[in-house]
Amino acid sequence: MSNEVQSQDRQAEDRQAQDRQAQDRQAGTAPSGGLRSIVESIKARDPAARSLAEVALLYPGLRVLAFHRLAHALWTGGFLFLARFVSELGRWFSGIEIHPGAVIGQRLFIDHGTGVVIGETAVIGNDVTLYHGVTLGGIAPGSRPQGRRHPVVEDDVIIGAGAQVLGGITIGKGARVGANAVVVRDVSPGVTVVGIPAQVVVARPAAKPDFLPYGSPCDDLPDPTSRALCGLLNEVEALRRRVAELETGQAESRGQEANPKWHAGPAGERPAS
Repeated sequence: MSNEVQSQDRQAEDRQAQDRQAQDRQAGTAPSGGLRSIVESIKARDPAARSLAEVALLYPGLRVLAFHRLAHALWTGGFLFLARFVSELGRWFSGIEIHPGAVIGQRLFIDHGTGVVIGETAVIGNDVTLYHGVTLGGIAPGSRPQGRRHPVVEDDVIIGAGAQVLGGITIGKGARVGANAVVVRDVSPGVTVVGIPAQVVVARPAAKPDFLPYGSPCDDLPDPTSRALCGLLNEVEALRRRVAELETGQAESRGQEANPKWHAGPAGERPAS
């Protein structure tokens, strides 16, 4: 019964996410400065950007989004082969592979871009940042409700370089995925995950934080593997101290047995005290 409830909840979440992204796409196609909005957002998130013209003309992440917009329109219109052809052109010109069936919200920033792969049933929210080598990959069909094989990435998420986000999971709003992490389970909103498999290391306040490059905070980031090793070393040290105490106690006990306080005299009499 609980599995059915979870399945229904997941389906409802998927429908809400897809409806929201469809509305966002429609808003982005309106003549209200959609292109200028994304260019400005990219410049704000990339300290290497010198001008809006540089971002508009030279950034592969923006270039591939233009191809994807056309490819996605063809895909939803039923022109599947042509949609895939346009998608391939976008990959050739940018080094970024986005399936034409993927749903992408407003102001997506794909920094550097080379090696990024976004799968067919992926859903990406607004103001998301992806770095090079990120994969929003799929799993076997039918293992998730509605056949969704790829992740849902909610608004304001940052996914660091080389991270692999696999399966029909949800990356919550404002979450951060560290570089080279492998994420196979849902990530709660507003947390930072790192490692293989990804584990939560930093829980942040609900308020929208400053932009964090590569999904990692600038202060000390506790690595879960290091913390686990540190805990094991502490246990080993405690066991060593305990063993040393036991050995000291046994040595003292043997010394008392070997050197008694009194012993029998020649005639078997107890010596005078």
